Amino acid sequence: MNIILLGPPGAGKGTQAKVLAAKINLPHIATGDILRQNVAEGTELGNQAQGFMNKGELVPDALVTQMVLERIGAKDTKEGFILDGYPRNLAQAKSLDADLRKNNRSLDIVFYLDASEDVIIQRLSGRLVCTKCGSNFHVKNMPPKVAMVCDKCGSPLYHRSDDNEATIRNRLDVYLKESHPLIEYYRGRRALEGIAADSDPEVVLDEMVRLINHKRDSIKV
Repeated sequence: MNIILLGPPGAGKGTQAKVLAAKINLPHIATGDILRQNVAEGTELGNQAQGFMNKGELVPDALVTQMVLERIGAKDTKEGFILDGYPRNLAQAKSLDADLRKNNRSLDIVFYLDASEDVIIQRLSGRLVCTKCGSNFHVKNMPPKVAMVCDKCGSPLYHRSDDNEATIRNRLDVYLKESHPLIEYYRGRRALEGIAADSDPEVVLDEMVRLINHKRDSIKV
């Protein structure tokens, strides 16, 4: 089962992807994790990415795509994968489709986590991020066990300077405009499943699992 999670910042993609991956026993593939791993391990792709990052530039689409395609070609994705944070645009979506076709694979479900603006602002304005491993926490929804200390690696947490209401609203507007062609692309392929992401995380997870099971049953028929 090959799955993509899409949605605006604050919709809960990263959190849901990790829990879903554990629930259905598929690898969770996040572009941020892949990028950090390649840089940390000093791979050829990682060194190229580091060069752009050192100059304060965004890592080019083509380079991110290479990393993602290399990762989904690993042995542990034989039964499927959950992609989080990729694709971000139509060009990436088409590159992914071409690679999957070349390997006789295809996408099964593209979940779009649809959260309201008020909920997104509440979630992001209270977000805490680990300075070392990048793990996310929340001052109310998911507080760390020790104040401002990461549960996973013990490093300090910080509040991103761009996690304020004005900036969040702008980021949301930009995302909705840029993602529209991508959403329409997957809707046209009848792969898109909308999920109301304002609900409790357990409710959102249960709905995704229900749709995945339904898809599996239809494939078996």
